[in-house]
Amino acid sequence: MTEPTPRSANAPLAELDRRYSDPAAEASDWAGTVDRLVSAEVFWLTTVRPDHRPHVTPVLAVWLDDALHFCTGADERKNKNLRDNPEVALTTGTNALHEGYDLVVEGTAVRLTDAERLAPLARAYTAKYGEMWSFTVRDGGFVGQGGFAVVYRVEPRTVFGFAKGTYGQTRFRFTGR
Repeated sequence: MTEPTPRSANAPLAELDRRYSDPAAEASDWAGTVDRLVSAEVFWLTTVRPDHRPHVTPVLAVWLDDALHFCTGADERKNKNLRDNPEVALTTGTNALHEGYDLVVEGTAVRLTDAERLAPLARAYTAKYGEMWSFTVRDGGFVGQGGFAVVYRVEPRTVFGFAKGTYGQTRFRFTGR
């Protein structure tokens, strides 16, 4: 069903699921997957409402220090959902059927409040998205044009990569998490 591929000491285990893959497909490599996470501009964040219904919304996210990071207003639905249930999925990719590559990152959203961790992240947002997304670090979060925002870090537990064209489904598992 699945075929593990070799990995470096820091890379997750990559497995191609043959049930959902073209016979010519190969497992995606982690370095290429990280490149896609770094360059993706829009992610879709899925959280769970208190009544267990899903909540899905677009967010901007930055890959830094082996994790995805996003921010949100303190009174927004996604932040309220994360207080009760920190499990999330972040997805990105294309809406084309026969080309591109889609990603699903599953993990636990952990709020960041330490200025020493937030400062490089604020710089990374500006570097990726431009001056419109410049933040000042204050009071355990970001302050920008939209006001105060709380910041979350999601270390991947599992990542699914979906290649199109030569269809292939790769699962990356982080065994140490």
